[in-house]
Amino acid sequence: MERRDFIKITGTGMGALVLPMTGNIVTAAELLDKPMDVGLKKQLADIALNAARSAGASYADARIGRYLNQFITTREKVVNNVVNTESAGIGIRVIANGTWGFAATSDMTPDSIAKTAKQAVAIAKANSKFQSEPVKLAPVKGVGEVSWKTPIKKNAFEIPVKEKADMLLEVNNAALSSGANYITSVLFLVNEQKYFASTDGSYIDQDVHRLWSPFFASAVGPSGFKQRNGLGDPVGMGFEYLDGRKEDKIHVQGANIGYKNSYDMIEDARNAGEQLQKKLKAKSVKPGKYDLVLDPAHLMLTIHESVGHPLELDRVLGYEANFAGTSFATLDKWRSKKFQYGSEIVNLVADKTQEHSLGCVGYDDEGVKTKRWDLVKDGVLVNYQATRDQVHMIDQKESHGCCYSQSWRDVQFQRMPNVSLMPNAKEDLSANDVIKDVEDGIYIVGRGSFSIDQQRYNFQFGGQLFYEIKNGKIVDQIEDVAYQSNTQEFWNSCTQLAGKSDYRVGGSFFDGKGQPVQVSAVSHGCPTTRFNNINVLNTKRKV
Repeated sequence: MERRDFIKITGTGMGALVLPMTGNIVTAAELLDKPMDVGLKKQLADIALNAARSAGASYADARIGRYLNQFITTREKVVNNVVNTESAGIGIRVIANGTWGFAATSDMTPDSIAKTAKQAVAIAKANSKFQSEPVKLAPVKGVGEVSWKTPIKKNAFEIPVKEKADMLLEVNNAALSSGANYITSVLFLVNEQKYFASTDGSYIDQDVHRLWSPFFASAVGPSGFKQRNGLGDPVGMGFEYLDGRKEDKIHVQGANIGYKNSYDMIEDARNAGEQLQKKLKAKSVKPGKYDLVLDPAHLMLTIHESVGHPLELDRVLGYEANFAGTSFATLDKWRSKKFQYGSEIVNLVADKTQEHSLGCVGYDDEGVKTKRWDLVKDGVLVNYQATRDQVHMIDQKESHGCCYSQSWRDVQFQRMPNVSLMPNAKEDLSANDVIKDVEDGIYIVGRGSFSIDQQRYNFQFGGQLFYEIKNGKIVDQIEDVAYQSNTQEFWNSCTQLAGKSDYRVGGSFFDGKGQPVQVSAVSHGCPTTRFNNINVLNTKRKV
């Protein structure tokens, strides 16, 4: 997260950012109210579907949602914000005259729902006057009545607010006592209680949980202002993620630089304070060509920007050009079946079933059972990310199951699934193994600022921690590092991957797309990875 985005969330802009996916301010106790009875949801959904069909819809789906959020923010010694929100309603999407229509309401009475369904049909019929080709849906077999839940051990909403706030204050104290001058720590909790029904015959009840616990520590010294953000990941887990088990700590050449499956936020904050003092004294990088060894907590963002976004089919087709941009990975490259996206060891997959990930659900928001599929196989571009009404454009007959809406009041559309780089399939190498062959390189940990063009081709990335590598050994912490490349050159420079034991999952909690803009949460897994001969800049030097 960039500092400007963080300010929007934790400061006066917070309500504006979260409003589309939230609603009324409520008490923490009200967040624990029981969800609506599944039988009642089915009755209300049938009212919507029947009203839509009677009004002339050839297809209809209804999403009944209850969306809960809790945000706790602290700064140094004080708790400065606790926000609980709840939003509930129904969104109805239809096809009439071959055209999409959508309407939503928070009035969950039968009459209101029937009226909203008819409104969606009327919108579709009005829009059909301007549509040249009818919507083509890939077939989906109705699954009947099914349910799916995020496999959590501790419901984070059931943990007392005081206990969570005290934990964040302990995090702050750990950073301040070890070298930080300032720190803000945050806890984001999300629970989506979603019910989907369609005229295909599906009635799907899902209970989705997500958690993120970032912190932003900084120190000031003679060399200026330095920042070190937390290295924890946003996850599709409960409060058990913050248990910080010893076996989940990642060590590289003796240094504890990351976490896997659980997170010790207090220890990470203590490390951050110490590392900030070293950052203030660290030498500045000498620009030039280096071999880069990228930790998963860093590489996940590069994957997100240079693989996840350019392989969204609606972006490739130009549908996102006005807001998010287009893509260099055009259809002609895919159709050639030989476009070398990366080196032969690069295998990138999309996966909505990955356990503990932000994007993990049983079914997407148009009732398609989620799955895993290849995007780049042995370095070659082989597929995109597409929904029911898109796959026919790439000569496929089955949706990829990556349709999502941030709330009941927003129409669902194609969103990025989890996109991940597969680990070394031949050897279970460690991060140390990846580093040991590097003569002159840089090891980068954590995500920092970045810039990428509107086609997701030319880019520049920073990070949190930078270490000089000499003759296979990490020698010094350095500063002011950013690397430049373009997507194809970068992924074709990939020369080594750690194995499955090093594979870790990071993610983005607030990924924006569409107009009106919606946010989604998505994870990216990868091992420690080496890229050879990458251009490194000194961000402190004047151009």
